[in-house]
Amino acid sequence: MSVVKILPRAEEQPQPLAASPAVEAAPASVEKIPERPGNTDALPAPEPYSLDRAFHAMLARFTGGISPVALSLAWLDWSAHLAAAPQRRMEISRNVLRDAGQFVEAAAHATSRKPWSVIQPQRRDRRFREPQWELAPFNLLAQAFLLTERWWHDATTGVRGVSHANEAIVEFSVRQMLDMMAPSNFAATNPQVLEKAFQSGGENFVFGWQNWCSDLMRMLSISKPAGDGQFIVGETVAVSPGKVVYRNDLIELIQYHPTTAQVRPEPILIVPAWIMKYYILDLSPQNSLVRYLTSQGFTVFAISWRNPDTKDRDVAFDDYRRLGVMAALDTIGRIVPGRKVHALGYCLGGTLLSIAAAAMARDGDDRLETITLLASQTDFTEAGELTLFINESQVAFLEDMMWQRGYLDTTQMAGAFALLRSNDLVWSRLSRDYLMGESAPLSDLMAWNADATRLPYRMHSEYLRKLFLDNDLAEGRYRVEDRSVSLSDIHTPMFVVGTLVDHVAPWRSVYKIHYQVDADVTFLLTSGGHNAGVVAPPDELGHSYQVMTKAADAPYVGPDEWLKLAPQVEGSWWLKWAEWLAARSGEPCVPPRIADDLPDAPGDYVHT
Repeated sequence: MSVVKILPRAEEQPQPLAASPAVEAAPASVEKIPERPGNTDALPAPEPYSLDRAFHAMLARFTGGISPVALSLAWLDWSAHLAAAPQRRMEISRNVLRDAGQFVEAAAHATSRKPWSVIQPQRRDRRFREPQWELAPFNLLAQAFLLTERWWHDATTGVRGVSHANEAIVEFSVRQMLDMMAPSNFAATNPQVLEKAFQSGGENFVFGWQNWCSDLMRMLSISKPAGDGQFIVGETVAVSPGKVVYRNDLIELIQYHPTTAQVRPEPILIVPAWIMKYYILDLSPQNSLVRYLTSQGFTVFAISWRNPDTKDRDVAFDDYRRLGVMAALDTIGRIVPGRKVHALGYCLGGTLLSIAAAAMARDGDDRLETITLLASQTDFTEAGELTLFINESQVAFLEDMMWQRGYLDTTQMAGAFALLRSNDLVWSRLSRDYLMGESAPLSDLMAWNADATRLPYRMHSEYLRKLFLDNDLAEGRYRVEDRSVSLSDIHTPMFVVGTLVDHVAPWRSVYKIHYQVDADVTFLLTSGGHNAGVVAPPDELGHSYQVMTKAADAPYVGPDEWLKLAPQVEGSWWLKWAEWLAARSGEPCVPPRIADDLPDAPGDYVHT
């Protein structure tokens, strides 16, 4: 089998994949790729203003990758417009007096059993739900905090003239500061902590100190979370049996062994995001989507991306299309020639698959039977709170931060995602682990989440600018092989999944695919978040979804109307998707052969 090399410059073409009889039937071996020596000729020309970029990279270490200039400009925009709005300031002042009066009235009845007589916490705010918060003086502390939180929200929103982006940044940053000061974060003002200390004789603080020291040691040694030893890739997770049937410098393609006597003729290709390890869809056997698909009589292929390092700084976004999606389709075509493919893309992998599908449709390549997108965006104008980190100042700052190392480190990306759900991922954990002295048992999903990846400098810069910042794909400016692509060229049936509580790809943003493609679109909205909503095995209780199909020539229905019209179904969306795939597949046939002498799944790249 030939090996495709990632080229340092986008204008160079990859080496062609040479077919041979052995490859066409079932590849007999996979060549090991030698370490690429440093090539000074391939290094980019010296960057302008290198001292400025080095200074920004150093500054990023202290700001967590957030541009202080972008933050300052947002606050200046808000404060300047608020200073020029005397009536709005008077309204804010009246709100202060109103809330103060309500608080004093509540304080007079602090011993009553009506804990939320002034304000209720937000539906997703779990900090003050326990009955201990109903007792004085803790109920007053909680109410004072929630009133303050509401007042600051009113003060930072609705000021005429402030740009929506800057308003969102100011409101978000204020919320982060307030969350730091919540009474649930301190032992003296958290009744649950005090009760636990009284019952245990202070033992919870000893355990909390041990948890803190353990976390500190792991952070300094860059090791994985406690309990990760029970979730070992290839032993307890990512254990679906299969073989690595192809490898290049960017991917390993895994073909999984069939578990049924016959399989559908159309194979499934899974394209995961490279900001995560592929085995999110092959976790433990009981919640593995790969294992479920093989049990339903499908031949499954999955891409496993190699984790980039400094040598990969010039890997472009299009390299992921050429050496990822297209190379995988070429290989599948040699293993099962003449058969179309059900392609699935998850998160950023779905965005990449959409681009590849549009380019294939433009060029008359009809190898895709269906397209499935899981929590994937193709229009980034309403990409949720993640867009708070994406403006010209922030992107330039991130580019300078990546420029020094050649990649975006795992810690910076994880920190940004943690901020989006700071109550759940930061402060609630602080209270539970360090004040209560408890440690939540590690799950396979949590262990996978800690197995982070890096992003190459050039690829991530192109992704942020072309997709997030300029929205080129949705607006028809995105180019593949120096020619424009349009999602409207896609006529392949699509199954699109959005998750109800998604901070990375909000479902209303995912829903925009309806008016971008000229195809039948089955849209399914499942309960849960970006990861937990997708990993929804049929045997697991608590899952539900809504689903409805729009024909290519049917009138458009907006997301809010769709939410009212789509029927609610209890259970896992996996069942509905398998049924949808089966209806668009041929009659079962003999499974394709896999050579015994190929490397076993999950391969090598998942360990990098």
